[in-house]
Amino acid sequence: MTAQILDGRAVSATLLEEVRDDVAEFAHEHGRVPVLATVLVGDDPASHTYVRMKASRSARVGMRSRRIELDAGITTETLVRQIRELSRDPEVDGILLQHPVPAHIDERAAYEAIDPAKDVDGVTRTSFATTAFGEGGFNSATPGGIMALLDAYDIPLKGKHAVVVGRSAILGRPVGMLLLTRDATVTYCHSHTVGLAERVADADVVVAAVGRPGLIRGEWIRPGAVVVDAGYADNSGDVAYEAAAARASYITPVPGGVGPMTIAMLLTQTARAAWERETGWRPSRVPARG
Repeated sequence: MTAQILDGRAVSATLLEEVRDDVAEFAHEHGRVPVLATVLVGDDPASHTYVRMKASRSARVGMRSRRIELDAGITTETLVRQIRELSRDPEVDGILLQHPVPAHIDERAAYEAIDPAKDVDGVTRTSFATTAFGEGGFNSATPGGIMALLDAYDIPLKGKHAVVVGRSAILGRPVGMLLLTRDATVTYCHSHTVGLAERVADADVVVAAVGRPGLIRGEWIRPGAVVVDAGYADNSGDVAYEAAAARASYITPVPGGVGPMTIAMLLTQTARAAWERETGWRPSRVPARG
């Protein structure tokens, strides 16, 4: 068996075309384009690269990106104040705080300063709660992108056993909730799980989201399972790709799988936030929140 590639680049390109149409329609009706504010703290080279990518994608779909760069030595209070100002700014539709922030910053406090109506990256407690309860709210961007990628390939989830390896507040935990709302049976694992190989081997769908290259070995993968690798460190994923691809039915490459979907979902939700802020509704192309 050789796994079919879950091509995040191709699927995200289709989604971004839809976003461009939505942005054009929004601009025609409201005389402005949606605005995504990105907040970057410090000089982490990878973070600067990600923010540039997001700004480039925003421009391609006709959105405006406002970049706020802050010194690495700022206090949590200063960062929270800046984010609250963006939350009150009527010209801003979505807010992204680039992760990670310097260690001395209380990242959770900074996230909670984002108005949930502008939380297009889905990082606040409000977004997590509404996602978990299926009551709307913006999905965390990477989990939302994963679900859109699975849907693009018509991968059934109802009744399937999904094993999520990872428990972060903006990836592992919310993707498990999204799978649960689609009637999958979800098991959460992490790098300290005893018997991780056995848990993974029992999965119909594996979502790897730890950030530890090669943590999940190919021989652990159940023949025919779907493998989604959302881990990324040192240009590698959490899953031993070649060995896993020989057993899986579908698999995401790293890079080119989950990463492009994250940006596509971020911009999709920014367009949605703009429509909802202006009119309380969205055109049929823009999916409902949640």
